[in-house]
Amino acid sequence: MAENRSSFKGKIGFVLAAAGSAVGLGNIWRFPYLAAKYGGGIFLLVYIALAVTFGFSLMVAEIAIGRKTGLSPIGAFRSLDRRFTFVGVLGALVPAIILPYYSVIGGWVMKYMLGFVTGSAHEMANGTYFNSYIGETGEPLVWFLTFIAITAVVVLFGVQKGIEKVSKVMMPVLVLLTVFISIYTICTMDGAVEGVWYYIKPDFSKFSIMTVVAAMGQLFYSMSLAMGIMITFGSYMKKEISIEKSTRQIELFDTGIAFLAGLMIVPAVYAFSGGDEAALGQGPGLMFVTLPKIFEVMPGGAVIGAAFFIMVFLAALTSAISLMETVVSVLQDKFKLDRKLSCLCVLGICLLLGVPSSFGYSVWSEVKILGMQLLDFFDFASNSVLMPIIALATSIFVGYVLKPKALIEEVELGCEFKWKRLFSVVIRYVAPVCILVILVSSVLGAFGVIKI
Repeated sequence: MAENRSSFKGKIGFVLAAAGSAVGLGNIWRFPYLAAKYGGGIFLLVYIALAVTFGFSLMVAEIAIGRKTGLSPIGAFRSLDRRFTFVGVLGALVPAIILPYYSVIGGWVMKYMLGFVTGSAHEMANGTYFNSYIGETGEPLVWFLTFIAITAVVVLFGVQKGIEKVSKVMMPVLVLLTVFISIYTICTMDGAVEGVWYYIKPDFSKFSIMTVVAAMGQLFYSMSLAMGIMITFGSYMKKEISIEKSTRQIELFDTGIAFLAGLMIVPAVYAFSGGDEAALGQGPGLMFVTLPKIFEVMPGGAVIGAAFFIMVFLAALTSAISLMETVVSVLQDKFKLDRKLSCLCVLGICLLLGVPSSFGYSVWSEVKILGMQLLDFFDFASNSVLMPIIALATSIFVGYVLKPKALIEEVELGCEFKWKRLFSVVIRYVAPVCILVILVSSVLGAFGVIKI
């Protein structure tokens, strides 16, 4: 590991920071509606099975690459094999693309959080409020800048004093809020218990290959794989900490929050809509349009709505911090910049890409790429194209060039690697096939060839 490189103080700090990266907006709205769409309990079982095999192996590989080299994505791949430097470049590019538009959405969350806290819940429950708000030019931009500024302040303080310290506070609060809102929703809304059953009951009639594809796609999105984040965080990890145990704990946090998010949202929407499945498949509209309406009719809904958007803000912020830290780390390693200057450069990148993403719903709404609004295009390019390509190249590199044994030796520095056989099989044979399926289905789905 590079001398004088920042590091997490201990295992808890690493796990909470990495879990904070994994737990983001995708857990809050994307996981619940996919579970409802693809058979409830069946989707949950498929997702968990993939998380403990496919997701586990990819995360172990990325963390081990980071710790073995002590470098961020570009330097890590270059040091292991110069021919695969391009994988590190792509890994650094993904968070640089995601962070700006993610911060635009984070700004939306802050707007709603403040609105519910200050008593504007009724106004926000209006069905036209959200589209009217994002169609404005000035206010969404201000909230975007506020969100990215908060993120930058945390990252500026460094790994231990910034990211680790903040994660130790925000993650427990996020978990407690999630549990509280889930229980409150189920206990206070008429019909919510039927919604719970709808959410967790396996519906075998909905199972298909697309159930597996959707679960794999969510796994990527949810666990911060192929973004360079786990490589960067791995480079801050001390040698005596167990990579295997830490990965399991990160998975537990991530899957647990995703499941609880479903218990918050699916029963409430199910009860509110009278069992209308279409109401669950609205994407971001579910959070910003449907849920405010539900909070308005729910007993104590104004308070619960405020707690919900505080929770969503914490989830969005922890993910944004990890995205920014990855890009900052790349700039520090590549150009030998100090942390302050690196943060300023990343803020410049965010302005360059974030402003168009924000304006894409207002003054630049007519500007589209491949028929997509600017924010949607950046999301498609990063999540549906670049991330599967990075993961495919990483699995091929680890499986057939570097060889699994090299990373198994790194993992076993902390303690015995109990699942090393599974790791070898998945990274060499299962992961490449699964990732190729995700890539092809995502691209075909985006162009309307298949329906996902």
